Amino acid sequence: MLATDRPAAAVSTTSRARRLTLARSAVITGTFIAPAVVIRIAGLHLDPVAALLVFGAAVVAASFLLAWAAEAAQIDVSGGLAIAVLALVAVLPEYAVDLYYAYVSGHNPEYTQYAAANMTGSNRLLMGLGWPVVVLVAILAARKAGAPKPTGLALEPANRVELGFLVIAGVGAFVIPASGEIHLALGLALLAWFGFYLYKISHGDVEEPELIGTAAALGELPDRGRRIAVVGLFAVSGAVILLCAKPFADSLVAAGTELGIDRFLLVQWLAPLASEAPEFIIAVIFATHGKGTAAIATLISSKVNQWTLLIGSLPVAHLLGGGGFSLALDARQVEEVLLTAAQTLMGVALIMALRFPRGAAWALLGLFVVQFPIVSTPGRLVLCGIYAAVAIAGLVVNHRYLIATVQAPFVGRAIRRTGHPHHAEDGP
Repeated sequence: MLATDRPAAAVSTTSRARRLTLARSAVITGTFIAPAVVIRIAGLHLDPVAALLVFGAAVVAASFLLAWAAEAAQIDVSGGLAIAVLALVAVLPEYAVDLYYAYVSGHNPEYTQYAAANMTGSNRLLMGLGWPVVVLVAILAARKAGAPKPTGLALEPANRVELGFLVIAGVGAFVIPASGEIHLALGLALLAWFGFYLYKISHGDVEEPELIGTAAALGELPDRGRRIAVVGLFAVSGAVILLCAKPFADSLVAAGTELGIDRFLLVQWLAPLASEAPEFIIAVIFATHGKGTAAIATLISSKVNQWTLLIGSLPVAHLLGGGGFSLALDARQVEEVLLTAAQTLMGVALIMALRFPRGAAWALLGLFVVQFPIVSTPGRLVLCGIYAAVAIAGLVVNHRYLIATVQAPFVGRAIRRTGHPHHAEDGP
């Protein structure tokens, strides 16, 4: 028997396990999606809190479907256009709610605060919670595997490309708090920068994707079956998200009023947490399997998407909704954007040497947690100052990498993951 041959019993067991994984995932996600779809199609009206739970659960479940499809699609993706389409579709859950708020703000100025809240919340959640948790989990996994006292997580040289895109976009974004608005011109510039990022990714070095859990089960299907399943998942998840984005967004605002919770804070944190939960969970699972570098690379790429595509799309949606050429921000929103921009520069400055130290992870996580009791303008400005001071310290320590990082988007080689993947052995 050849070494590559597999016993019939092993093939049968693998096939059965794959079917069970796919069936289990379909049942669980379908259980959360079905009530929201029925209620939406039937035109029923729920109590705001009940609507928040029902439609929020559907958005989370649809986000999982989309995440699995996007991962499995990497096997068949080739060429710049396909990668661009995949990148745009994959971020739909994160942006659907925020773009709805920006669109409505065009004819209802009250919704401007919610567009700003969702944008700043999603960005700070990703960098302040997602990045450090993945790094700390990866360090813990390395210790359990017997590594001698790991103190950080090493990044790949290709990750400098994403960091360069983030540095330039992050510096440019300070125009927003300085001007008190997100102007259409800035939005178009950020969208163009995102387009250039897609171009770099599509022409980068090819690396085989590593899939786990449901995505791995999809990837193991025969080519025809896999492609049909992936297209079907994209269609179903996209339809559910578009169907539920409006009632979920509206119920967030209404539930805040009913529960006596600051609506700005509810929109800022709950909506991003729901839409980004699948990405966070998948990244943490990768980290527990000793693939922390791949996990943090995915979250860094997501941060680039948010800081370019998301912000750039807001004034466009505002204009389409009947507004002017700029999304005007009040003092509170300006402070939130300034805080988010300062956090972004701090995060990039600390890892510019392509190493994510444990101390940097704890600093990001600690400052993320500290912000919640702060409810005053002086407090937020002090926190901005702390972020800025740590960012400057990081730049001083890593100053020799600054020029290389700024040049990386233009001369560096990115990585795109495509082709038949390696599968994690112990995926959920």
